[in-house]
Amino acid sequence: MKVDVLLGLQWGDEGKGKIVDVLAPKYDVIARFQGGPNAGHTLEFDGIKHVLHQIPSGIFRSKTRNIIGNGVVLDPVVFKTEIEKLAKFNMDVKANLFISKKATLIVPTHRLLDQAYEKAKGDQKIGSTLKGIGPSYQDKIGRQGLRVGDILSPEFDAKFKKLTDIHFGILKNHSIEYNWSEMEKQFSEAISFLKSFNLIDSEYFINDELKKNSTILAEGAQGSLLDIDFGSYPFVTSSNTVTAGACTGLGIAPSKIGEVYGIFKAYSTRVGSGPFPTELLDQDGERMRKEGNEFGSTTGRPRRCGWIDLPSLKYSIMINGVTQLLMMKADVLSSFSTIKACTHYQLADGSITETMPYEFVNQKIIPIYTELPGWETPLSGTDETNLPTNLLAYVAFLEKSLGVPISLISIGPDRSQTILREINKP
Repeated sequence: MKVDVLLGLQWGDEGKGKIVDVLAPKYDVIARFQGGPNAGHTLEFDGIKHVLHQIPSGIFRSKTRNIIGNGVVLDPVVFKTEIEKLAKFNMDVKANLFISKKATLIVPTHRLLDQAYEKAKGDQKIGSTLKGIGPSYQDKIGRQGLRVGDILSPEFDAKFKKLTDIHFGILKNHSIEYNWSEMEKQFSEAISFLKSFNLIDSEYFINDELKKNSTILAEGAQGSLLDIDFGSYPFVTSSNTVTAGACTGLGIAPSKIGEVYGIFKAYSTRVGSGPFPTELLDQDGERMRKEGNEFGSTTGRPRRCGWIDLPSLKYSIMINGVTQLLMMKADVLSSFSTIKACTHYQLADGSITETMPYEFVNQKIIPIYTELPGWETPLSGTDETNLPTNLLAYVAFLEKSLGVPISLISIGPDRSQTILREINKP
């Protein structure tokens, strides 16, 4: 068996949580491989909306084992709160949730540092979620971070104090208000709570499951255009959000990667700062935001909205090796009489390109659009025969432009509002 990978192709918020929940019955194991509580994966079923930040989205399937991999940064306080919110659903979470001992811990001072660094940037801020993600990855790379396995050591308290003392040395140069005694108390309680879970050597766990022919899905967080290496740097997250990140974030060989599911919205959104060539600052953008309920599931911030961007999608497909595309939120465009798709960029020197240049961040990019007729009708049904002709034409246009089949169309937030398509793979 091989590990299938599911990831976002835009700037995050593509709908990964819903799709993992839909696909979970096919898989024995769901594994998160990067990111942390800056992710917000939304699932909706039985009239209830759930938002998961660190726990894999297969947790609501009783037969699915869920792994928080070594590439994740884990905030014990957020983790404890998230688990407690699941208690009312009477799930045996501990039986089906496994946490890598090599996952990096987010300590309270990481959140304080995040606030301090973002505040110091002033007008140049990147739009951080202020969850301590960047500082925790900095400590990981700087080889001074704490990991989940450290909480089992009798020396943990001393290690924690040593790290936070380093952070306090930095914070004294910043004006950040906080109640350290309360933060430390919450963290200590959360660490005790975390110790009661299955803390494992996840790389062995996953590779043993592969030997048993278990089906495994790696669940990405954020989006490919936020990748630390390949995204719109410096307006990116602090981890590798692309397929390669599943290898380093779970401990699997590249040869073990199977299907790569690339999720994208039928339009584009972005939270925070950074380039966004197709952004709409008019009533169309506001309509997308309202129809799509485009507000961050982690921060609550309104998302920037715009038409679909094909050059960036082609880029994401290329670096991820996408084998199937999953289109989300087709229903949001149902009120538009005309749908636009950016097919090329015009750069500052007047040249035209369909690739993402290095200057993407530093130059004003003018999108060049193709227009298609909208469908202007509500979407319903369980197969594509119920879909409007103009929506199917839009799907065909995207498949031809992107060179990858679209195997799923989401027409609403509930898990039942999902249409699976028969595709012919090359």
